[in-house]
Amino acid sequence: MFGPADTHLRVLRQSLGVQIVARLDNLIINGKEKAVTTAAEVVDKIQKHLLKYDLLTNDDVAFYLNQFESAEADLNSEAITVYSHKKVIEPTTKGQLKYVETMLANDLTFCIGPAGTGKTYLAVAMAVSMLKRKQVRKIILARPAVEAGEKLGFLPGDLQAKLNPYLRPLFDALGDMMSFTQMKKLMELDIIEIIPLAFMRGRTLNEAAIICDEAQNTSPLQMLMVLTRLGRGSKMIITGDITQVDLGPGQKSGMVEAIETLQRIRGIGCVGLTRKDIVRHRLVQNIVQAYKRKNQDKK
Repeated sequence: MFGPADTHLRVLRQSLGVQIVARLDNLIINGKEKAVTTAAEVVDKIQKHLLKYDLLTNDDVAFYLNQFESAEADLNSEAITVYSHKKVIEPTTKGQLKYVETMLANDLTFCIGPAGTGKTYLAVAMAVSMLKRKQVRKIILARPAVEAGEKLGFLPGDLQAKLNPYLRPLFDALGDMMSFTQMKKLMELDIIEIIPLAFMRGRTLNEAAIICDEAQNTSPLQMLMVLTRLGRGSKMIITGDITQVDLGPGQKSGMVEAIETLQRIRGIGCVGLTRKDIVRHRLVQNIVQAYKRKNQDKK
C-alpha cells in the first residue's frame, strides 16, 4: 500500500500536508484536523482498492487524491440550472469551478484542455442556463468543419448530412439538458442554432450566448471573424484542445494566436484545464498522460 520505497506514502504527505508514520499494524496521521480527516479517508479508499484489485499504482493514488481535492472546493455554489428538471450541472473539479467562475465574470472566455475535461459540456450548460433565465435571446453553437483524417466529400448525403458528424457533440450536450421535443422546437424557431463556423460570417450577434467549439482548428482569420461577431448583451465562449490541431502543416491555430494577443484585455478570461479535470472514464487520464509523455520523448 505504501508503494516502492514508500513512494505512495510520500505523495500522501506532500499532497495533504500531514505527517504519516507506520507503526506495526497502525498508521499514525498528524496535522490539522481537516487534513487528517481527509488523509484517513484517502487511505481507506486506497486500502479498499488494493484489497479488491491486488494492485495499487501511482495513478490510482493520484485519482483518489484528486477526488478529495475536488470535494474540498465549494462546488455547489456554482451549480448551473438547465431545462431538465432531473439535472443540475455542477463543476466537479477545481479547474472546472474556475472555468464556471470565469464564464460568469467575463463576456469572452477562452478554455483550453484535453479531451474529457468538460470544456464543451459546461459551456453549453452555461448557455442553456442563460437562455432559461432570459439573460440572452438565443444560443449559437459553432464548430469548424475540419477533418481529422477523413474528407467531407467522401461522406454520403447533402451538405447538412456531411456536417452532422462535426456538430454531433453539441447536439449530445444539448440533449442532456432539455427534452428532444424542446430542443427541436427551439431550433425550429432559430432560438438555438448549431452551425458550421463559416455560417457566422457577416452577422452581428446581439443578446446571444455564442460557443465556438474545437476552436484549435480555426485559422487566425477565422478566429478574428468569430470574435468580431460579438454584439451587445452577448457572451462568447471559445473552447479547444491545442494539443489536437488538425490544420495543415505550417498553419498556426487561430485560437493559440488569439489567446497570446488578447489575454491581458479586461473582460476576457482564459482557463486552462488539465489531466486532473478529466471526468470521463479513469483510463482517459492515463491515455492523455501516455501520449503527453510520448510527445515529450520525441522532443
